[in-house]
Amino acid sequence: MNPYSYESGQLHSHLHLKQTTSKWLRYEVDFPTAHPTQYKENNTVLGEYFQPRHADKAPLAVIVHGWGDRSTILCRFLARTLVKKGIACFILYLVFHSRRMPEVVRNRLPVLTPEEWFEGYQISVIDVRQVVDWASDRPEINGGQIAVVGISLGGHVSAIAMGVDERIGAGVFLVSGGNAEKITWLSRNEAIRKGHTCTEAECHRIHSHYPQYLAEVAEKGLENVTPVKECFWTDTLTFAPYLRKRPILMINALWDKAIPKEATLDFWEACEKPAIKWFPGTHATVWLWYPLIGRKIAGFLTSTFGMQGQRSA
Repeated sequence: MNPYSYESGQLHSHLHLKQTTSKWLRYEVDFPTAHPTQYKENNTVLGEYFQPRHADKAPLAVIVHGWGDRSTILCRFLARTLVKKGIACFILYLVFHSRRMPEVVRNRLPVLTPEEWFEGYQISVIDVRQVVDWASDRPEINGGQIAVVGISLGGHVSAIAMGVDERIGAGVFLVSGGNAEKITWLSRNEAIRKGHTCTEAECHRIHSHYPQYLAEVAEKGLENVTPVKECFWTDTLTFAPYLRKRPILMINALWDKAIPKEATLDFWEACEKPAIKWFPGTHATVWLWYPLIGRKIAGFLTSTFGMQGQRSA
């Protein structure tokens, strides 16, 4: 089975205009999730849509934040950078954001059950795919030019979404990687380890089956192989074969304590070494380089979508 499949249909969304400038319009957007849970807070997809004023059939970047709320600030910076280049942007609020997280779950952070982690990934990836559905009904968006831009946890979600949905034509993954076992046990971020329910020995025993699982997925396809544990479905390495030879840009921090360099390189190699850029900094301080990072992402997307000769919006 594919845990990220869903029943697509007519999507009833609501748009509320919140800001206008000479170059773009900003809307708040909501629509029902295709993967409802017991928590009502999870069941409405929330986002911010930046629409360039003077672009016809604009590409769309779906921007996916990291754990918690703070990285949404970076998402807005990036959306403003890209919309000025004529790229429409949709900032997706995940169920890992306070706006969509029920209080009973928020009070236990960072400790979530394996089932909650897995369902959080399921909802998040399906939400990204629903944003692509939503975009297909927007006359100002070019449905054939859609990218995902994910930060940290959002990078993992974005990589999986791109792996299972061929409509997503390009991906930018920031301060993220693959190989869940290495991320957990080589990370120097206390919250990552604290939120993990297995012991290191148990995790190693479970992941001893992972190479065989990857081999079977390569041979039979994702839908035809059942993993030993559901965490195999949330590891970006599982989806790397579906990302090869597709436009990808990775941006990482040289001294990242949360996502170890070994995990980033494992994912990079599994994707057959796409473009990668390292900036001096940690998981958080790398954003001091935002002017360069923003230009790098904008250049990658405008080049990928053949927009170099177009005037900025």
